[in-house]
Amino acid sequence: MSRAKVDISNLTFEQRVFIEQRLKEKRGRAGRTQTITRRTSSGPPPLSFAQQRLWFLNQLEPDSSFYNATAAVRLGGQLDERALESALDEIIQRHEILRTVFTAEEGRPVQIVQTGIFSNPRVVDLSELSEQISETRARQICVAEAQRPFDLAVGPLVRTSLLRLRADEHVLLLTLHHIIGDGWSIGVCIRELAALYEAFTLGRPSPLKELPIQYADFAYWQHQWLQGEGFHQQLSYWKHLLAGAPPLLHLPTDRPRPAVQTFCGASEQFVLSSALSDQLRALSREESATLFMTLLAAFQTLLYRYTGQRQILIGSPVAGRNWSETEELIGCFLNMLVLRTELSGDLTFRQLLSRVRETTLGAMAHQDLPFERLVEELQLERDLSRNPLFQVMFALQNAPRTELRLADLQMSLQRVESATAKVDLYLFIEDGEQLKGTLEYNTDLFDADTARRMVGHFENLLQDLVTNASGRLSDLRLLEDAEHNQLVKLWNETQAEYPRDMSLQQLFEEQVALISDRVAVVCDSEQLTYGQLNRRANQLARYLQGLGVGPEQRVGICVSPSIEMVIGLLGVLKAGGAYVPLDPAYPEERLRFMAEDARISVLLTQESLLGRCPEFGAKVVLLDHERFSEGFEENPACATVPENVAYVIYTSGSTGRPKGVQIPHRALVNFISSMAKEPELQPDDVLLAVTSLSFDIAALEIFLPLVVGARLEIASREVTSDGVQLLELLESSGATIMQATPATWRMMLETGWRNANGLRILCGGEALPADLARQLIEAGAVLWNMYGPTETTVWSAVEKVEKGDGVISIGRPIANTSLYLLDEFQQVVPVGVAAELYIGGDGLARGYLGRAGLTAEKFIPNPFAELGGGRMYCTGDLARYLPDGDVQYLGRVDNQVKVRGYRIEVGEIEVVLSEHEGVREAVVTAMEGADGEKRLVGYVVAEREGDEDDERLGTSELQQYLRSRLPSYMVPSVFVMVEAMPLTPNGKVNRRALPAPE
Repeated sequence: MSRAKVDISNLTFEQRVFIEQRLKEKRGRAGRTQTITRRTSSGPPPLSFAQQRLWFLNQLEPDSSFYNATAAVRLGGQLDERALESALDEIIQRHEILRTVFTAEEGRPVQIVQTGIFSNPRVVDLSELSEQISETRARQICVAEAQRPFDLAVGPLVRTSLLRLRADEHVLLLTLHHIIGDGWSIGVCIRELAALYEAFTLGRPSPLKELPIQYADFAYWQHQWLQGEGFHQQLSYWKHLLAGAPPLLHLPTDRPRPAVQTFCGASEQFVLSSALSDQLRALSREESATLFMTLLAAFQTLLYRYTGQRQILIGSPVAGRNWSETEELIGCFLNMLVLRTELSGDLTFRQLLSRVRETTLGAMAHQDLPFERLVEELQLERDLSRNPLFQVMFALQNAPRTELRLADLQMSLQRVESATAKVDLYLFIEDGEQLKGTLEYNTDLFDADTARRMVGHFENLLQDLVTNASGRLSDLRLLEDAEHNQLVKLWNETQAEYPRDMSLQQLFEEQVALISDRVAVVCDSEQLTYGQLNRRANQLARYLQGLGVGPEQRVGICVSPSIEMVIGLLGVLKAGGAYVPLDPAYPEERLRFMAEDARISVLLTQESLLGRCPEFGAKVVLLDHERFSEGFEENPACATVPENVAYVIYTSGSTGRPKGVQIPHRALVNFISSMAKEPELQPDDVLLAVTSLSFDIAALEIFLPLVVGARLEIASREVTSDGVQLLELLESSGATIMQATPATWRMMLETGWRNANGLRILCGGEALPADLARQLIEAGAVLWNMYGPTETTVWSAVEKVEKGDGVISIGRPIANTSLYLLDEFQQVVPVGVAAELYIGGDGLARGYLGRAGLTAEKFIPNPFAELGGGRMYCTGDLARYLPDGDVQYLGRVDNQVKVRGYRIEVGEIEVVLSEHEGVREAVVTAMEGADGEKRLVGYVVAEREGDEDDERLGTSELQQYLRSRLPSYMVPSVFVMVEAMPLTPNGKVNRRALPAPE
């Protein structure tokens, strides 16, 4: 009678009865058991399904050693080499599979059993070497033997070598291809070898009973069984279990996944203490679970905390010998079960263990279906980069009997390092007095340090859950105290002095007092010295104060890039007010909303832009015509304090409404002071400003040079949009530093710019691609990668990029700034694990103007602030710590995108699109073009069926509609009509499944 083999050795009698009864019930539903008999067919037997997969993989990689299995048997004592060879020959004659090769007949692989095959062990004499050298040489031979491939068509597919270390010390190497044997088979081999060797040394015949069947009989029977009712019942179970399963577990790898899966591997061993091992067994008994189930649940918890994914699929090998006829056979019986567990709901560990118990019992009761056939039936999309269904494996095995004592010989198993990895990660645990673990990992994906950290986190997790099994998975401890301290404190030690009590305009005034006659700003043919600029700004400031402008009063500024723009900004700040940039290129409706939302009472503009400025009742001041308070050229008295707002910048809003971010002087002064030190600006520098004032990074371009005594060169809007003109200005201005988005730098390279001559490049606004970084460095630039959301004052992290290959990080936090990587439960994540980036420190904005609810949602209390009362900003950006403490930006946790440096909430575009009378549903996403640049693509479902060809819904018509309400950078470059939006299993739009535009 067949029985499913489940680890129940550590349970009480009552628990064993319970689990065995559950298995009987489940197997009864899965189909009747059968008896395997010898085949009657005379033709070449077919391959089992496991063999078929191995044969196919061998056709793809005929020289691969990945599917080799090697055992090293230490033989201590006086060895009878003749008896050993005879025992090996007997095993080969006894098991047909050891004499089998595999060929194709009419394109179909078949098994061919050969005759006249013997062991012929290769003898390697190392006895003349010193003990240390012989042991080292023996290990090298073991590894080399494990990596030597087989020829499946020629054979033999089993090799033996005898290493003679000393007269009374030998090592027997037994290597076979997995197509003829598995791990269980190695055990059968060694047991039979011991029995036969002992008999033959005594001159006795073989004590082994005749085998009831051969492996080929099993393969033939398997094909017959797969046509019966039991197969269909089991297939139905697995199809239901795996429906909608996620195809990939997003592990925190050190390198991108290769296009074709590799099997290069290494392993990390660990041993759990006897006390912890006993506690895990006790917890298992308390929860009516096996130790396998408890350790599996713990491993799934680790993967959940590493990936944030709520559905974890793990492969687990089973012996596949559920019939008595197969238990003593050598052959490839190993089968793979897929254990899928749902971890949603912030479970306790006890709740998860209950789910794992049910999943495991169900899988064990339906373990007869070959994994290879399951993959075939599911018709999964072939992906050469990964294993189908799962990329992680787990196994628990009772500690094997590693020693056999014979009359004059002691046999013991030795570990052989294979340098291979079956999947991305494979956790294997041996159950003995102490639990011994091995984490096998793919070295093309993971570094050894990463594997060691994983093992440490797993041990911490186990230690915590045995005393806190009722605790939430999200609260279980992963990190050591020292590791937590490094992530939260040591890598955030950015404290630095800066003029905390000063405002931005006071820093500028200090420079004026020192270098009044030096040129401060240049635009086209016009220029002003520091003294001239200060006097003009002072005159405007006194005029604005006469209009009632003071602290917390907001002044709109709608100007083109010019010297008047700089005068206007300084004038507002000197008056004590806060400026609000209004881009003249924006639609009138959007400008009106911003002006009214900010409650602007004064608007600074230029005569040529009067037609672009909306009428909303504000006092209009023309910067290029009016004369302000002539004779009042001294610095005006100003009551500005560090917490007063310096400017309000409007960003895209997911609800369809732009939101105003309020940046105080404290944040702006800290930022400028930090930038003056790194990437550093000196008085002899020239900064070329190319950014629109409505983009917050313009604050660096305008104010940084003016507070360090450098020269500011302003490029007109016409110049910044033309690569040729911008290149000419870059060279003629003598610029030593320039800040721009990756899109602008690509434009410069496409224009033909190559000789940077040490130009310092500040690149930010969106992720810096590695290929662009490499090209900029090769052009001779000194490259800095910059990162930061508007809500934390322009840039919060900087990194000098030394080379343009490998990972491009955003570096470390700037002065008085902290970066935290936290999961959805606000827990600190380990190095390498992706999580949301939170930012704390002096650069935080006050919040969103008039949006108290949104401010409270995004600016939350900082639990890591030593003095308490601090806040941190939830960026919505996905990032991870690199081992050296740098941070790597990975993308977004929501649908926000960055296009040409502009932060865009696609929800705002979707809201506006949905208000179009011909649109029922709209989705907008960002897609990367052939040139590497991101572009917005809109997807539209027509209001009425059959209206897909309505001329109102064409790309140009919808673009025109959006331009009347949104800035041009928020208008998709193309629109695609779809009958319906593709949905995920939870009913949300599946943006990844949207068709690519033609």
